[in-house]
Amino acid sequence: MPGVVVIGAGPGIGQAVARRFARAGLPAAVIARTRRTATAVADAVGDVGPRVVPLTADSTDETALRAALDAAAEELGPPDAVVYNAALIRPDRPGELSVRAHLDAWAVNVVGALTAAAHVAPAMASRGNGSFIVTGGMPEPKPEYVSLSLGKAGVRALVALLDAQYGSSGVHVATVTVAGPVAPGTAFDPRDIAEHYWRLHAQRRHEWELEIVHGG
Repeated sequence: MPGVVVIGAGPGIGQAVARRFARAGLPAAVIARTRRTATAVADAVGDVGPRVVPLTADSTDETALRAALDAAAEELGPPDAVVYNAALIRPDRPGELSVRAHLDAWAVNVVGALTAAAHVAPAMASRGNGSFIVTGGMPEPKPEYVSLSLGKAGVRALVALLDAQYGSSGVHVATVTVAGPVAPGTAFDPRDIAEHYWRLHAQRRHEWELEIVHGG
């Protein structure tokens, strides 16, 4: 039974999204940089879902990420939904980071999402259905978070480009823009944020939204 693949499945939004889809009866593959994190998330999700598969890949490693996505498809079938939740979040002001550091941040925040989309969206388009949802943020750029502001602006542009490429073929491409720090028990509780991902995935085509902003 096809399900959801969550890339960047840490203990916050990634885990909450996997749990939300699992509660709806979808199996999940959770991809994290380390086996320990992937296994911990899978264990936390496994009590509510039919099946959870932990996988390991760095989102900036194209070969590893594509291999993990292939492994997820082999285990669960072609995914109904893929969520890209990986991000490099750190404070930095203009001129503080080296070029290499900016490229590293861009690789996580934007290029990994492009790699994942390029790997799964064509097959979704061929089937005529599927969701590709990216975790966004920084609806207003902030000078104390330069690399993240640039990355999230890039994500917003990427979603528009992917929608133009695949939307007419039935692939719902969207972003959930989180406008604050994620923490349980706050206005940015990951469980509340996860509802937006499910809502986007469950929308009928005439209802499709490209972006939902969680403002707290």
